[in-house]
Amino acid sequence: MKSITIEVSSRQKTELIDITSEVQQLLDGAGFDNGICMVYVPHTTAAVTINESADPAVARDIIMVLNQVVPWKAGYQHMEDNSPAHVKASLVGESVNTAVAEGKLQLGTWQGIFFCEFDGPRRRRVRIHLING
Repeated sequence: MKSITIEVSSRQKTELIDITSEVQQLLDGAGFDNGICMVYVPHTTAAVTINESADPAVARDIIMVLNQVVPWKAGYQHMEDNSPAHVKASLVGESVNTAVAEGKLQLGTWQGIFFCEFDGPRRRRVRIHLING
């Protein structure tokens, strides 16, 4: 297994950032041919997901629905005033896995890997684990 950490900078409180090309570049540079690529976010107020990357409206719609489901003001008890970010991160999840074949991410035609910021703007880490297979 090989592990690589990248940094992602968000500019908004809540945003989805397409990191597919950065992950693919890591695969290219690592000479990784076949196996599993795990993308992991080691933060409690951020997440990662795979979804449509062709139309940016999809990411905006995901944010809109998450903000409706988990509103910013709702009598939360956490003292740091970022409870909604924690809840959203738990709903979306901290990792995704995708197969790698012949050095390429095996994503669907419209799929991309998104870093999900729920408590920005911030500078974050994303860990990429390449597991030979």
